[in-house]
Amino acid sequence: MHSSMIRALVSLGLFATIIASSAPDSKHQLNTVEDVLSETKGGPLDAGAKAGASNSEAVSRTHTVFNKMEVPPMKELNGHELEKDIGKGYWFIKHYSPYCQHCQAIAPTWQTLYEYYYTSTPVSSSKSADTKTSLNSFERYYDFHFASIDCTAFGDACTAHGINAFPTFSLYKDAKFVKKFEGHKDMAGLSAFVEEALETIRPGSRPTEGVKLPEPGVSSADTGAKPETPTQNDKDVGGGKAAGEKQKEGASKAGASVSAAEATATEKAKTPTPEVPALDKKQSTAHNPAGASVPLSQETFQRLVTNTQDPWFVKFYAPWCHHCQALAPSWQQMGKELQGKLNIGEVNCDVEVRLCKDVRVKAYPTIHFFRGGERVEYEGLRGLGDLVSYAKKALDIGMGVTDVDAAAFKELEETEDVIFVYFYDHATTSEDFAALERLTLSLVGHAKLVKTNSVVLAERFKISTWPRLLVSRDGRPTYYNALSPADMRDFRQLLSWMQSVWLPLVPELTASNSREIMTGKYVVLGILSRERADEFILDKREIKNAALDWMEKQTQAFQLERQELRDSKQLRIEEAEDRRDQRALRSAKTIRIDISEHDKKQVGFAWVDGIFWDRWIRTTYGINVALDGERVIINDEDAS
Repeated sequence: MHSSMIRALVSLGLFATIIASSAPDSKHQLNTVEDVLSETKGGPLDAGAKAGASNSEAVSRTHTVFNKMEVPPMKELNGHELEKDIGKGYWFIKHYSPYCQHCQAIAPTWQTLYEYYYTSTPVSSSKSADTKTSLNSFERYYDFHFASIDCTAFGDACTAHGINAFPTFSLYKDAKFVKKFEGHKDMAGLSAFVEEALETIRPGSRPTEGVKLPEPGVSSADTGAKPETPTQNDKDVGGGKAAGEKQKEGASKAGASVSAAEATATEKAKTPTPEVPALDKKQSTAHNPAGASVPLSQETFQRLVTNTQDPWFVKFYAPWCHHCQALAPSWQQMGKELQGKLNIGEVNCDVEVRLCKDVRVKAYPTIHFFRGGERVEYEGLRGLGDLVSYAKKALDIGMGVTDVDAAAFKELEETEDVIFVYFYDHATTSEDFAALERLTLSLVGHAKLVKTNSVVLAERFKISTWPRLLVSRDGRPTYYNALSPADMRDFRQLLSWMQSVWLPLVPELTASNSREIMTGKYVVLGILSRERADEFILDKREIKNAALDWMEKQTQAFQLERQELRDSKQLRIEEAEDRRDQRALRSAKTIRIDISEHDKKQVGFAWVDGIFWDRWIRTTYGINVALDGERVIINDEDAS
């Protein structure tokens, strides 16, 4: 086996004259920026105050005055004691970065909103309430507090709460997450969220027509005045309670899977409601409460899947389809195994013709994973284990991009063959993070995506500009070449690059990835046998070492070719200058050094289980592994 493998790999040298491919150069001449820590050591508290509050008084940590009442500085939370600080009562928290322009823009609105509510009196009275001792003060009546946390200074605390964009506003009760604010980040939007929560805490206590809001930055406002345009919120407390009880009752019925799913989605999607049922009971929104596949119609699909951020795994089928009938038992069993974790649904395309057309179903069964308005098609095997494995990976990715440090990344390297790493710093914007999150669904079943601001990892991978994206395969980095900041937000361009590098260095050839591996390239294919355990491990290692050696040589060849082109350009420039030929000089300077590894046919490496795929290997290559032993072949799909 080993001698034949070596001979086959050596024969790759024949390709060297016609293939000039390499991994992207990791030594770009990029502008370096100062280390993140050196910029934040200047005092995260001061920077945080500027973005968390809006005026010089807040920055100096002194009181402000609103409606002629003294207002204490908004609480700046310590990430190390976060659970303790918000352990009692309701807390509306702004997660921010002091370097985020959006955070700075919303700061005056956030500060005025806090001052307005802090000085308000829940129950009409002719006397001003003492905000510290009176039961009619806002904080004592509702036990509702405003606070901010600097995610640059306390990144671990923000990551633990799933914060991946700035600013993010979230409501907590007794240190437990309740709800994330997802409306317009202005005075009206934030106030509507607060009013909804206050009405839940004290039903009937808020004015039915809403409140008249102050302009950001003012120092006084009539907290009892009516708005010029009354809000459309339904303040029927009795009706709100009845609706809440009806939802709870429907969700608790084990057999009514559709009702439970609708109650879950409705509870999340209503805006705004007269009473948000059980704000402090996060488990009331559990996915797939009945452990079954939910039949979906055009109406329920839009309400439960499209218009929510809930994850759904949905099968589109036809009752007469034999493949659909064969899939049905595994699909139902998967629903049971993923009870409480992931919503499972199914659409009968004979009935819901328009819906299936909108989803562009062209064959049966078609399976999609949905999250909000985005989806990705499942193209793997249809066994129970395959479906459950994919669903769990999709669910994990659906939770957002994980933030890792050097230690966590090292653990990942022990279990993952391919890891995409997104390096960010304090200047990375919310638009950058939003573009990153869009990529997650497309990576399901292919590779792991993480983000980091670790200085140790930045030094290891020689990162000198942020944000930066790379893929690590067996510890070997390949970099995404972004020519401008916009390239880091170009979804299609990013995904296209990721698809070109998301396979392991030496993947196993299977039915689901064979086309991706074999098409359009030379493939060094090791035909191995798991029955010879010791040789199997050694052979895989040998193929991987050969792949690494080949990539290293191609990288050097690519860099040499590029340098030769640069030298040629410089020579033409110098010759034109010596002749004082301005036309030739301009022509030489306009020469672009634009070469890419994709310009030439690529060489890939893979291995296949020769025993499991015995029939296909004998038919395609005339090799009988049981008789001939392991072999290495060079496959060219384009050869006639």
